[in-house]
Amino acid sequence: MDPRAARLAAVAALAEPTRRRLYDHVVRQPEPVGRDEVAAALAVPRATVAFHLDRLVSDGLLDVHYERRTGRRGPGAGRPAKLYRRSECSVAVSLPERAYPLAGELLAEAVVEAEGSGERPATVLGRRAYARGRHMGAAADGAGGRDTVLHVLEAHGYEPRIEEGGEEGGIALANCPFHALAREHTELICGMNLRLLEGVLDGAAAGGLTARLRPTPGACCVRLDGAGRPAEGNAPRG
Repeated sequence: MDPRAARLAAVAALAEPTRRRLYDHVVRQPEPVGRDEVAAALAVPRATVAFHLDRLVSDGLLDVHYERRTGRRGPGAGRPAKLYRRSECSVAVSLPERAYPLAGELLAEAVVEAEGSGERPATVLGRRAYARGRHMGAAADGAGGRDTVLHVLEAHGYEPRIEEGGEEGGIALANCPFHALAREHTELICGMNLRLLEGVLDGAAAGGLTARLRPTPGACCVRLDGAGRPAEGNAPRG
């Protein structure tokens, strides 16, 4: 399942009132809890509890933990109890899509490296962003080129819009995954975004596209120009 679809399914699972009550109860407990405990605490039939808890597990919101609560081992110790606890994975849904965790990782890595090397943090950030983008482009599904770039852009929330011109045309990016950060720290974040997308193009071997800074109200500050569009210089990269 597409990661975004999986996150939406997880959030939608909590729209069912009983399931939400069970989830809230489980995550408030200091230790993993079993079906019988949840059923007794909430006065919900055990079969209903079992159904909803296992649905929450399948949606990635809860994890299962097995434990023998009698303390005995070996023959006669009985089967381990099936216990539930909050999943270690976090689930967040944003419409339109945002990628603040990615920005946070790159910014933190840049600060740590800059403190050790003495380089300007913006310079390190650009290098880190390019390397991450190159990995994203190289690791994506597909044989490379424009199709792979489009796959990466969709997966990371850029909402690409293919412009006229076929293989020579450009790609506009209708959404900025770093919107709030770019609004407050435009030069730094847009420069990071540019280097990230340059890395994606190189990693996907998409030689017919060039990432350029072209701020547009309500859209991403970067666009991907096709081979048929005249070049205009990007801002300095620090």
